[in-house]
Amino acid sequence: MIRIRKSNDRGHANHGWLDTHYSFSFSTYHDPEHMGFRSLRVINEDRVEAGMGFGSHPHNDMEIVTYVVSGKLAHKDSGGNTGTLERGWIQAMSAGSGIVHSEFNGSKSDEVHLLQIWIMPAERGVTPRYADAFISDDEKRDRLRLLVSPDGANGSLPIHQDARIFASLLGEGSEVTHEIADGRHAWVQVVSGAVDVNGESMNAGDGAAISDVKALAIRAAAPAELLLFDLN
Repeated sequence: MIRIRKSNDRGHANHGWLDTHYSFSFSTYHDPEHMGFRSLRVINEDRVEAGMGFGSHPHNDMEIVTYVVSGKLAHKDSGGNTGTLERGWIQAMSAGSGIVHSEFNGSKSDEVHLLQIWIMPAERGVTPRYADAFISDDEKRDRLRLLVSPDGANGSLPIHQDARIFASLLGEGSEVTHEIADGRHAWVQVVSGAVDVNGESMNAGDGAAISDVKALAIRAAAPAELLLFDLN
């Protein structure tokens, strides 16, 4: 079964400095039918104005993954980790027993466009952990490139959950496939462009919850960028 969550059906908030869309309930947006999917709890598509951002705030017991689409994102946390992430960078932070961080647009002129993803951990109270990595567009082109995994396989960033995140950049007409093991599920999030997922049309901002499907064939109807989540 493939259940598509259309972009315009997502929650939305515009705070002036922040324009954000919520795939699942978050902050003041609450929809009891969209509280997450399996261990995937949050996909927020954020656009943050130049020089603005999220001041220091705490998290605990959540795996937080940030995918930068464009612009610059400046990060600082209570573990002493600092840096500026641009397109191609992926960040994974295990909040665990507690961490405080801030994220700001690192540019004085351009907005930053990012997806912030929360995955519920398999274990509570773990020691906080931070990692980031650069994965070029070429590594994602016309293939599924593993970004995040429970074991850090193939240069991916480790998280405390049996979940994997892949990214792909597809040229028009290109196709990637992904097998889904028995008992597992998938979520596809289209970042840009348009794709067909097992014949179902999806456009930028659309997501799809996928269960009881053995394999996915994802074909680009137009040049596209997407994330694929393989979930227990």
